[in-house]
Amino acid sequence: MEEVKKLLESSKQQFLDELFELLRIPSVSADPKHKGDVAKAAEYVKKKLSDAGADNVEVFPTKGHPIVYGEKIIDPKLPTIVVYGHYDVQPADPINLWTSPPFEPVIKDGKIYARGSCDDKGQVYMHIKAFDLMMKTKTLPCNVKFMIEGEEEVGSENLGDFVKNNKAKLKGNVILISDTSMIANDTPSIDVGLRGLSYMEVEVTGPNRDLHSGVYGGAVANPINILCKMIADMIDENRHITIPGFYDDVLEVSKEDRAEMAKAPFNLDDYKKDLAINEVLGEKGYSTLERTSIRPTLDVNGIWGGYTGEGSKTVLPSKASAKISMRLVPNQKSAKMSALFQKYFESVAPSYVKVKVTAHHGGEPVLTPTDSIAFKASSMAMEKTFGKKPIPTRSGGSIPIVALFEQELGIKSVLMGFGLDSDNIHSPDEHYGIFNYMKGIETIPYFFKYYTELSK
Repeated sequence: MEEVKKLLESSKQQFLDELFELLRIPSVSADPKHKGDVAKAAEYVKKKLSDAGADNVEVFPTKGHPIVYGEKIIDPKLPTIVVYGHYDVQPADPINLWTSPPFEPVIKDGKIYARGSCDDKGQVYMHIKAFDLMMKTKTLPCNVKFMIEGEEEVGSENLGDFVKNNKAKLKGNVILISDTSMIANDTPSIDVGLRGLSYMEVEVTGPNRDLHSGVYGGAVANPINILCKMIADMIDENRHITIPGFYDDVLEVSKEDRAEMAKAPFNLDDYKKDLAINEVLGEKGYSTLERTSIRPTLDVNGIWGGYTGEGSKTVLPSKASAKISMRLVPNQKSAKMSALFQKYFESVAPSYVKVKVTAHHGGEPVLTPTDSIAFKASSMAMEKTFGKKPIPTRSGGSIPIVALFEQELGIKSVLMGFGLDSDNIHSPDEHYGIFNYMKGIETIPYFFKYYTELSK
């Protein structure tokens, strides 16, 4: 492993330059205008896997964006680690809030600023470079397969079919994922749980056209006003979600487990200062860390209607719309929660408007065992490179495909992420520390080493 570390030290600039090339590709999966860019990013990942020494590297087309696959089978009798990640990114909007162009990566204060730097190009590229180092130093201890997709940010709609149709190709012992965060650079952690997701869109329609707000205001329902009231009524004064049946399946966390979670270092004043807020707000009876990990939520992700351009236009709009996400916890099922949401929203709609509810993508919550070989190997690897044993934590985010991997391939995942919650993923000025990028490349080979040794 010393050879790997020496080669990493001498290759730092090269590894940064290569990541920058990938970050310059605006592979926004949600925007059809970037379909060609997403394909270009897939080809870049394919080339770098091939250059690193992977075999059978292919770009598999789907009904949406392609999936990159590659493998290195050194001995069928040895364990096989399946590396999953994604090369697509969130839209960069609003562009005007970035302090540097989102697809022109720059380094400021030891951090790489660019869309996708942390989520997930920077983290997935760590695996390609770690594999490259193991190949160059002839220290790859087991088999590896790569499955890098281009639709994670839009719900991995076509990855499910790929997994179901390629079970033999994807056969392995564990899924290794770096698409999560840790507590701090001096406090490593490993996620052992992910929340699920149900993503909805609602539309409220009043009159058959936009109206003059002076001529008609006060006599005709305003869809924006109605929509805001309907959304506000979904959460009560204790920040509980009012959808009937919403909490029926929630797996309550024991007092003992909550006490263990509370041991994770967390400073509420620093948290508020980082976000420039005076107070936090959340479900009564739970701490901030619990609200963002073990409790379900409902949030408006976007709302629009009427006139939002420059100047003024006194209009009473015909329609108003919103996009709403629900983060789910173990035992909640995304399809059921989407159905409950739709039933509720339609039932509370007043007679003077019409409503339309559309369910978009969803994903299931996941818990991973802490007594598995995979968790032990990841814990040993991080302890080796950080000099400190990592803390098991639960993430508030979602990786919808993790539950499918377990269902279809019969194997668990280990969530060994190196980002930080302060990295602004999905927001303007997304960034990723050079320390984190390099530490990930250093740590991953140790995971391979320890997982192979523990599997004997």
